[in-house]
Amino acid sequence: MRYLTGILLLLTGFSYAQHTNFNTQRNWSLNKKEIVFGGGATQFLGDLGGRSQVGKDYSLADVDWPSTSWNATAGFRFRFHPFWSTSTMLNVGMLKGDDALTNEIVRNSRNLHFKSIIIELEQRIEFILFANEKFGARYSVPGLKGMSNHNEQLYLFTGVGISYFNPKAMYNGSWTELRPLKTEGQGLVGGPEEYLPVTATIPFGVGFKMGLNRMWRIGIEATYVKTFSDYIDDVHGVYYDASELATQVGAESAYLSNPAVQNTSWFATGQQRGDNENDTYFYVNILFSRNITYKDYAKSRRASKWRGRYKF
Repeated sequence: MRYLTGILLLLTGFSYAQHTNFNTQRNWSLNKKEIVFGGGATQFLGDLGGRSQVGKDYSLADVDWPSTSWNATAGFRFRFHPFWSTSTMLNVGMLKGDDALTNEIVRNSRNLHFKSIIIELEQRIEFILFANEKFGARYSVPGLKGMSNHNEQLYLFTGVGISYFNPKAMYNGSWTELRPLKTEGQGLVGGPEEYLPVTATIPFGVGFKMGLNRMWRIGIEATYVKTFSDYIDDVHGVYYDASELATQVGAESAYLSNPAVQNTSWFATGQQRGDNENDTYFYVNILFSRNITYKDYAKSRRASKWRGRYKF
């Protein structure tokens, strides 16, 4: 009888050592809502800068490592199915491009450069390719081997977004906003229409997260963002008459429209300045996520019993 009582007590202790929903098919529901934040690096893929070769828009083969800049992100993730979730994300970063950093002769001679803040709001849909979600023992029971926590996910995502940008260039020692300078004659006679400082976006990416404990995860995401604007770097079409820009806008406009330092005959009025292809960019972020759904039901149950036993 003593042995039977001991076994029953041991099993009772072991049951308390496990999470109420240990290793069940509903473990995903204990992690429905997360707050996400992190940061990383950005790269611009457009008209300016790039490797020492002819530019390749949209291509990661044209990465300009010296122009790598920063990015920060924060958001909310809601998982509504074992294989599906949606996230609302705010990204703030800096994009840069500089022709002087490439040895490709045409772009280096053109000598244009820019930097721009990028503020993007995304709504994403995520497909979870792989998930390993198990809650192990809370307490160590002598002689019994419990299972460890697991909370790994590999996922793909896409969605829609909107981005604000504001290209600037260095002039006389200070960064000057380019959009008001109409560097390609935007809004002037014979020039294109003025562009808006916002664009729709479509993000594509892949991410992986792993659990630090039951409440926190760390992960990495790589995101490629297609935009519907070719003016993030203020470069799109052809050269406008610099003398007209000087007269109608100012000396800043005339210089920043065409600061070519060599082979200047390649960059005369009416010659190609940009490639008419919409800009893209990508970023890689290290993420931390905090579960705001999870409740330790066993702990709550014990606390409830304690409060019922000791009323004040």
